[in-house]
Amino acid sequence: MSKSRRRIACVGEAMIELSLGAEGGAARVGYAGDTLNTAIYLRRGLPGDHAVDFVSVVGCDPLSDRMLGFIATEGVGTAHIRQHESRVPGLYAITTDAAGERSFTYWRDNSAARTLFSGDGGADFAALQTFDLVYYSAITLAILSDTARTAFFGWIDAYRAGGGEIAFDSNYRPRLWKDRATAREAVETAWRKCDLAFPSVDDEIALFGDFDGAAVLRRIEGYGCDFGALKRGGEGPLPIGVHPVELPLFRRADKVVDTTAAGDSFVGGFLAAYAQGRTIGEALLSGHNCAARVIAHPGAIVPLAVWNTDNR
Repeated sequence: MSKSRRRIACVGEAMIELSLGAEGGAARVGYAGDTLNTAIYLRRGLPGDHAVDFVSVVGCDPLSDRMLGFIATEGVGTAHIRQHESRVPGLYAITTDAAGERSFTYWRDNSAARTLFSGDGGADFAALQTFDLVYYSAITLAILSDTARTAFFGWIDAYRAGGGEIAFDSNYRPRLWKDRATAREAVETAWRKCDLAFPSVDDEIALFGDFDGAAVLRRIEGYGCDFGALKRGGEGPLPIGVHPVELPLFRRADKVVDTTAAGDSFVGGFLAAYAQGRTIGEALLSGHNCAARVIAHPGAIVPLAVWNTDNR
């Protein structure tokens, strides 16, 4: 892990987030999305000589403009976010129970991000070629057209052959796929074409029917994934492809307000350590500690002012 990864692209969908309070009243408006969440926490964990860009499509509407401004204030690059003339971002609402577990309601079927990498001239991935590492998720795959998804996999082969690295996160959302078989085929292909793997136990069991976390780990490593982390929530992560390794002590979160973005922030913390050449143990601990901080606050993105004063 001695090589430094100084330019990282996070690819996917950014959405309007409505956080609904338990007592009713007005919803809090924010901006989030799995790979955007990761990009923000990754940026917060890196020194200034590293660059993190978000790659997506939004609209030309006022909310899209505000979203772009928000992303920029987090220090995440927006040069590769295209603005669609007629579509707008997707929207989702969050409700949480007393234990911090969340449920979502989505309005995203015709979102601008569904045109990602699609155009009159065919799929174009040239912008991604300038990065050392490209990170995406199964949600990214789900919103792509079938043609763009196939082209993206082809581009990944060439990108990796040229020395670029690919990081992939499961994030399986059944409603985004036309059927489970399509999702399984695409996600398995993604695992076989990645350098850093970030499966979540619950997602993988739901999609592939594994018996438990150990079975998930065996299958992922069987695909040829030799680096990454199996996300297991409060149990703490397990390394992928690096055995044996002395694991650090993963402190259980003593405050759980909202588990939204727990997995996304874990990846952000892990990648921040990885990009700086840290050990696998340090990367696992960095990811776990980042997620523990995030779930102690409402919403996917902890406000930057709060983050900077939170010393836990």
